[in-house]
Order: sequence, then structure tokens, then C-alpha cells
Amino acid sequence: DLFETDESREIKKQPKVVKLSIEEIADFPEHPFKVNDDDKMKETVESIKENGVLVPAIVRQTENGYQMVSGHRRKYAARQAGLSEIPCIVQELTDDQAIVIMVDSNLHRDKILPSEKAKAYKMKLEAMKRQGMRTDLTFGPLGQKSAINTRDILATEVPDSSRQIQRYIRLTNLIPELLDMVDNSVLKEAGKLQMALRPAVELSYLPEAEQAALPEVMESEDRTPS
Repeated sequence: DLFETDESREIKKQPKVVKLSIEEIADFPEHPFKVNDDDKMKETVESIKENGVLVPAIVRQTENGYQMVSGHRRKYAARQAGLSEIPCIVQELTDDQAIVIMVDSNLHRDKILPSEKAKAYKMKLEAMKRQGMRTDLTFGPLGQKSAINTRDILATEVPDSSRQIQRYIRLTNLIPELLDMVDNSVLKEAGKLQMALRPAVELSYLPEAEQAALPEVMESEDRTPS
């Protein structure tokens, strides 16, 4: 150790890729992003059959084994391709650090459902607050103090504005039947009702019992609020 070079010390610090059994990697608790067996997944499975898993997953060690942080789709596709192990990078992460990495690694996907954004933004915002990124005071051009809250900070890291993030998070107050209609505004599945974001946000302020009365009316009228 005494005669090690700085370069060799840095190499030791680099994360190492290890092969881990798929069965000993648990899913992340309340993972907000769905793993669907769609055409994109089928392409991923075929790619893994031919080339293996090219991008290592990120996991963290737990008392019972390992927990997936980034790589749920790769894990599923690898299992479908018949693999028993996948390459992983094991990182020491707190719960909040893991949430931030998990959310950030999924927000770049081509198609993200409103329900996924809603839960992901809420999880990351709560993690950021727990990490101490609370309201800070800065000075405006005329010397007035203005508050920059955690949601404003999050808005600099994602494609949505602070106001839009707030709207998405409100969707977590919808019952599943109504949230599915909002998701279908993206999925556009035939024979299923679609609902836009703005009216869905308004409905999220209704008590759960009143929300529960709406799907039957919408189905009978074959329409959702505009």
C-alpha cells in the first residue's frame, strides 16, 4: 500500500462488474416504472439472446441478498432469454440515494406513462427533501428574497416544469380506475376511455368515495371530463 501510485489507488476505487444470480436480486420497493411484455421487450430479449446483457445493472446489497436499483427491464429480459445471471455493479447506497438513481435512470425512456411519472416524481421529491434539499433563499435582481423549493430544483433535472411536476404528483391521489384512463391518453388502447392530465388533476381533489362513482358514469356516457 505504501508504494502504490495514485493511479492504482483510483483503479481500486472504480466500481467492479460482477455476475449475480437473477434470483437473488429483489425488485426495488414500490418501483414506479412498469415492466411490460411488449414489442420493445421482445426486441430486448432477442438482443440479449444474441449479445448478452451489455449494460450492467446497478444493485445494492441488503440483509437478504441484493436489491435492484437500475435494470429491472434487463433483469426481466435476461430471465426471458434463459439467463440465470446478469452483470451488475454493486454500490453502497442509502434508501434516498437509491431512489434518486432509480428514478433518474428511467426518466430517459421514450414512453413514460403519467402514472409512472406521478409516482417517480413523488418518490424523488420526498427523497430530495429527506436529503436536506429544502427551501433555500436567494436574492432576486432588486434584492428581494425569493424561495426556491425542492420542486423547482427537480424541474431543472427533468423535462417538466415545476408546475407540471406538481400536476403529475396530484395524480397519485386518483383511484386506479381513473389513473388507468390517464395512462390510456398515452397508450391509446382501443375500446378504453382516455382522460387528459388537467381534468384528471381536478378529479384528484375529490374524496375517494366520490371518485369511485365516476368510472361507471363515464363508461355509460362513453366520455371523460374535458
